[in-house]
Amino acid sequence: MPPRALEPAGVALVDKPRGPSSFAVVAQIRRVTGARTGHAGTLDPFASGLLLLLSGRATKLAPCLVGLDKRYVTEIDLTRDTSSGDPEGEVGESRAPPGEAELRERLERLRGEIELPIPAASAVKIGGERAYRLARRGVEVEMPVRRSTVHALDVMAYTGETVTLDAHVSSGTYIRSLAIALGGHCATLRRTAVGPFSVVDAVAPEAFTAERLLAEADVLAQVETARAVPGA
Repeated sequence: MPPRALEPAGVALVDKPRGPSSFAVVAQIRRVTGARTGHAGTLDPFASGLLLLLSGRATKLAPCLVGLDKRYVTEIDLTRDTSSGDPEGEVGESRAPPGEAELRERLERLRGEIELPIPAASAVKIGGERAYRLARRGVEVEMPVRRSTVHALDVMAYTGETVTLDAHVSSGTYIRSLAIALGGHCATLRRTAVGPFSVVDAVAPEAFTAERLLAEADVLAQVETARAVPGA
């Protein structure tokens, strides 16, 4: 089969483990199918959860999928920040976490339409260069602000030092930015859904077979149904 074959075509729901890059997972799936393979949004190496990977002809569906809402579960360490907003950055000094009342107020300010700076350790370009590369060299830049919609930000657990949140957000929202705004950093991050697609229906990369691909027509039908429901 040629390396950029258009078959098999379809969308794979893959549960990325913590550690490998999203592009490593894309390459792993490509080795199984032998087809051109793309994605509808990546996850940082420290994060786990749902990736929508597009095989063969289905790579043309990317514009229909990249703008879908996302859902995440994240544990935020409220006792210290990091340079990247995640466990991989330089750790700052420890601090007293906000009290429960103050945390509720901060969370309330992060619901709805919000504007937050993009994390310095991100792939956006600043002056033609990726921001994370500038950050690695210690170059300080003023990061642009991104408007996002936080449909829901629900507390699942709270210990005083950490808070676990279930977040339903618009595409392009940086969960690390939410963690930074709360005064901490993402200790863990897991994407649980992309639009109508759930990680419950995903398969680990090593368990993937071409038979797991969702047909293009079925994917589009699910997307259209989800878009007919406000906030879905």
